Amino acid sequence: MTETTTYTLEVPGAVLAYDVHRPDAPGDHRPLLVFGSPMGASGFAQLVGQFGDRTVITYDPRVSERSTLEEGAAVSYEVHGEDVHRVVAATGLGPVDVFASSGGAVAALPWLLAHPEEVGTVVAHEPPLTALLEDGEVLEQVTADIVATYRARGHGPAMA
Repeated sequence: MTETTTYTLEVPGAVLAYDVHRPDAPGDHRPLLVFGSPMGASGFAQLVGQFGDRTVITYDPRVSERSTLEEGAAVSYEVHGEDVHRVVAATGLGPVDVFASSGGAVAALPWLLAHPEEVGTVVAHEPPLTALLEDGEVLEQVTADIVATYRARGHGPAMA
């Protein structure tokens, strides 16, 4: 059975919520940080349950789930990267292995560049870096169409 403790961390412009999941019988593995963006920690509950031999850290990026954002505060991948650094530092558990998904994979990049000593193995899962792809212009147009559909007709039609 895993014991989960929830914490909050005040950072410039936000209050971040994060969880430390400690197994009853930890192995020799580094702690694992699992995060995404815009998805919060709850989206990884099933995955976290698969790690009965290591401590897992999850967190809610600013503007998702339990984390809050002050009015007018900055939101960028660089800011998210610094938030991740602060969460890892607050746990005192670094260096950590990392599974970063979607926007979290992009947010991990500035963190990794600024604080490489905090990380072991990194899995950048499905980063939305369409500009680096051969058909990047087409994908940017598709994304712009999804955003326009969302603004004009709402969530359901945009997801469709």
